[in-house]
Amino acid sequence: MILIYVLLGQTPAPQGPPSSLPLLFPAALMAMIVFMFLSSRSQKKREQRQKDEMYARMARNDRVLTIGGVIGTVISTKENEVVLKVDESTNTKMTFLKTAIQRILSDDQSTNA
Repeated sequence: MILIYVLLGQTPAPQGPPSSLPLLFPAALMAMIVFMFLSSRSQKKREQRQKDEMYARMARNDRVLTIGGVIGTVISTKENEVVLKVDESTNTKMTFLKTAIQRILSDDQSTNA
């Protein structure tokens, strides 16, 4: 830039101290990204802990909703599986992974009453 002024025969105008604003923007942006990453990670951990607690308290005769929309009554639970009775008249039973259970409906009814 100074070379252009010298070639044209002009002197450059005096400049003030360099601004730190261009340095603050990337630092602020990086801080926001780190904050968002850490907060989303802690939220995922909290949600997983709530799911694990739900699976642990799931017991016989609880009404549950699966992620596929099937509503049934828990007949038995194993380490990773749940057997649900989905139809009373035909005594239809289905086996699901515990991770396929979205929520326990009997919990929702007791809190709404």
